[in-house]
Parts: sequence; C-alpha cells; structure tokens
Amino acid sequence: MDISASCVKQLRDETGAGFMECKKALQETNGDMEKAKEVLKEKGLAKAEKKAGRAASQGLIHSYIHGEGKLGVLVEVNCETDFVARTDDFKELVHEIALQIAGMAPEYVSIEDVPADVLEQEKELYRKQAENEGKPAEIIDKIVEGKVQNFYKTKVLLEQPYVRDDSKVVKDLIKEKIALIGENIVVRRFVRWTLGE
Repeated sequence: MDISASCVKQLRDETGAGFMECKKALQETNGDMEKAKEVLKEKGLAKAEKKAGRAASQGLIHSYIHGEGKLGVLVEVNCETDFVARTDDFKELVHEIALQIAGMAPEYVSIEDVPADVLEQEKELYRKQAENEGKPAEIIDKIVEGKVQNFYKTKVLLEQPYVRDDSKVVKDLIKEKIALIGENIVVRRFVRWTLGE
C-alpha cells in the first residue's frame, strides 16, 4: 500500500516517532492511523525495556512549589545525555513527576527502596488485622500480599497511579517517555516538604 507523506507527517506529529518508523507502521496497518499508533507504542515500549540497564548520569534537578509556598518538591531525574536533558519532552516529564510527588506524597522511589524492616512491619500489621477479623488461615497470606501491593501503590512513586491518568502508573509514564526519547530515564531521588512538618 502506498502511504502519503501527509499521513506519515500526521502520525509523526502525534507520536514523536521517526519518519521511517511511522511509514512502516502505516504500511503494516494498511494506513489505519489508530492501529499504527498502537504498533509504534508496542515497539517503543519494547525498545524502552532494552534501554533500562543503560547508565543515566545526566538530567535535571527540578523544584516545584505549591500552595503559595506551603508545599515544595525537589526531584532529580536522570537521562543519558545533556542534549536530552534540555529537551521540552524531558523537562515536561520531570515537572509531571514533581507534581505527582506534591499531590500523592510518596515516600520511596521504587519497591527496592522500601527498607526490609518497614516491609516486615507492614506485613505483620496486615497479618494481625486479618487474624483479628477472623479470616481463615489459608487466605491470610493472600490478604497480606494484596495489602502490600496497596502499600506500594500508596507509598512508592513508580507504582502510584499517575495523577492525570490513573489507568497507568508512574513507571509506565516514564517507559512511554523512554520509548519517545530513546534514552534510559531514572528517577534518582526526591524530597517533599510541607510547611510546619
């Protein structure tokens, strides 16, 4: 099928993918714009997974102040090159992450950052709650695991539902940006202050 340059340009404008990738996706889907977007998304996310291990030592430290100085966030997000760190796409992502931290008050960046003793305390608390509610012993472990997953969604930044679109979590938002930009992106650290706390 012959794909017009205007179709390729439209897909490229909407997705940020390269010209040839857009053309191939449109050819693969017989010119169906929506299906082509899905193809590009799948290929981009597959590429993003491969980039996850690459070193990310450039990036930005971004500050966000909310509520007339009542709440502040400082976040460091890294990428692979200084060039990408200066792009609008990267800056927008860093700002969105700062907004997420301000709004949802996570305590840890990733699941791996949750101290083992904190996790054990949480599990013990959930186990006791289930026992006190008279839950059968054989389902207590499942209850505890479910509550641990909820703990992660509340306290871990990368596992939290994204504030602007709760159909995805923050790590999915970052993977989408990795697919678009073509570099590994890592949230290194953050701090959130509330006045008087």
